[in-house]
Amino acid sequence: MTEVQSASLQVPGCRIHYDVRGTGPLLLVIQGGGGDASRTDDLVRLLARDHTVVTYDRRGLSRSVLEDPVDQVTPETNAEDAHLLLAELTDRPALVLGSSIGANIGLHLAVRHPGQVATAVLHEPLAVGLLAPGPRADAVRALTRLEAVHAAEGWPAAVREMAAFNNIDLSVADVEPGVTLEPTSADQAANIEFFLAKEVPQFRRDQFDDAMLDGLKASGVRIVPAAGETSGRNWSWQCAEGLAARLGTTLEPFPGGHIGLKTHPRAFEARLRAVLAG
Repeated sequence: MTEVQSASLQVPGCRIHYDVRGTGPLLLVIQGGGGDASRTDDLVRLLARDHTVVTYDRRGLSRSVLEDPVDQVTPETNAEDAHLLLAELTDRPALVLGSSIGANIGLHLAVRHPGQVATAVLHEPLAVGLLAPGPRADAVRALTRLEAVHAAEGWPAAVREMAAFNNIDLSVADVEPGVTLEPTSADQAANIEFFLAKEVPQFRRDQFDDAMLDGLKASGVRIVPAAGETSGRNWSWQCAEGLAARLGTTLEPFPGGHIGLKTHPRAFEARLRAVLAG
C-alpha cells in the first residue's frame, strides 16, 4: 500500500490539510461536492504507482478548519488555495484532475495561474455559463430549488435533489466489482452541509463569461473537458460539452457517471492515463 504523507499549509484565513502519495509527475486531484482528501482513495492509490498524487481538504472541509466563520467560499478563493498548495510543492507545471466543483476550481486555476498547470482534466464542471440559454435557465432554477430544499429540509433532502439533476442513482449497482460506497459519516455530513451552504450558491454566479474563456484560450494550458458515460446528458454533462465546444476540442468520455472517480476507480484510472498520454 502506498504510504501517505500528510501535512498542512497556511493560506489566508485557513490552514489547508493535504496528503501526498507516490512518486513521479505531480498530479493534483481536486474533489467534488463535500469530498475531502480521502474521498477517492481507491483511484488515488492506483494513480500513485507512478505519479506524486496530491489531494487536499478544501477550506472549511474536514481538517482544513477556517480561522473565522464565512458566508461563502468562491471558486476564485478555492483556486487561490490550489495555487498556493502547488507553489508549496513544485516549481514545475502540474497535472490537474478536477471533478464537479473541483473542475470549476481547475478552470479558475488555469486562467489565474496558467504557469502552474500543464494539463487539466475537467470532469463535469458545474459552470452554468457553459450552457445554452435554455438549459442555463433550467440549471439556475434547479440550483435555486436546491438551495430552498436545503434551507427547508436539510442536507439529506438537498443531496437527493442534487443527485436527481446530476442523474446519480446509487440504488442501482453502477459500481465496479469490489467497490463499496460507505455510509455517510458525521464528518462527511458536516462537509456536505458546508458545501451546500457556502459553495453551492456560487454556482449561479460563476457564469464563465467571455473574458474567462479568452483567458483560458490564451493560457497555454491543455484543457481536457470530460464527462461520465452514464451521466445521461445531465446538465453538468452539458457543461462539459459546452466547454469542449467553446474551446474547439473533444469531449472525452469517462467510465461511470458524475461520481465515476468514486464508483469506477480502475476503469477511470485507465481512461485518465490514456487521456493524459494524449
